[in-house]
Amino acid sequence: MKAEATNLLQWQARFGTEEACLEALKQKRWPEGFRCPKCGHDRGYWIAGRKLFQCGHCRHQTSVTAGTIFHSSNVPLVQWFLAIYLMASDKGGLSALRLSKQIGVSWITAHRMLRRMRRAMGDRDSLYRLEGLVELDDAFVGGRRSGGKSGRGAEGKTPILVAVENRGKKAGFIAIETTPSVSADRIREFARRRLRPKQPTRTDGLIALRVLGESQEHEGRVTKPHQVDEWLPWVHIAIGNLKAFLLGTFHGVSGKYLQEYLNEFVYRFNRRFWEPELPLRLLNACMEHIPVRLVAEKG
Repeated sequence: MKAEATNLLQWQARFGTEEACLEALKQKRWPEGFRCPKCGHDRGYWIAGRKLFQCGHCRHQTSVTAGTIFHSSNVPLVQWFLAIYLMASDKGGLSALRLSKQIGVSWITAHRMLRRMRRAMGDRDSLYRLEGLVELDDAFVGGRRSGGKSGRGAEGKTPILVAVENRGKKAGFIAIETTPSVSADRIREFARRRLRPKQPTRTDGLIALRVLGESQEHEGRVTKPHQVDEWLPWVHIAIGNLKAFLLGTFHGVSGKYLQEYLNEFVYRFNRRFWEPELPLRLLNACMEHIPVRLVAEKG
């Protein structure tokens, strides 16, 4: 679904006050007017001090932030909305330190906000399945160690599975997930969630990848190093771009948070042709997202 293009001045004019942000949430949740989620009654009373509606029939109270990433947050909505704009419009990735300075919150608060936004990004892309000619490969990323062994079996690295739609002269959509191991069971589960069945799928000659033949039209090919980029061009470009993204702004990422950074990379990659629309697209994803219960949110 197409969204409006917007710039910072337009964003601030539209969402520059707490009241404007609240109204946007109300319109998103109840586009045809309030309706009680408990009894279905269409008349309610707005309690401004608590940012909730009370049903005029059963007196059930409903928070306007319920079902969004803003739920149970003490950060004002106007700061949340500005953070969403900054996150969506920064192509290189927004660090918690930079966000904390730009919206006037502590580093830990900015870190938690970014985690919630990345979770919403990941959940939105999890709704889609890749189709057409798909390239699939594994890689090892993350960690902060330098030197030592690289690639498969390297210390401090996390294995990931990467799938990209090959649309000839350009890449289509992409899916990336961390995985405890590059095993047949993990690859089978990744394909079930991320690929439509019976798609033509290319891989290298890794034995574990043969399991893709159960659900896809799989062709695995053992290739010499100088031929790899001819057989799997887009997946290797995507992996290279991902590593540059992680190192460029975040200077490496630990395995604990890696999937959240992958969510952000995938979200941006899949919408790279719609950059002017990204702020409103991300806002919609955040307003429709279930409350985020982050593991070890204090970390």
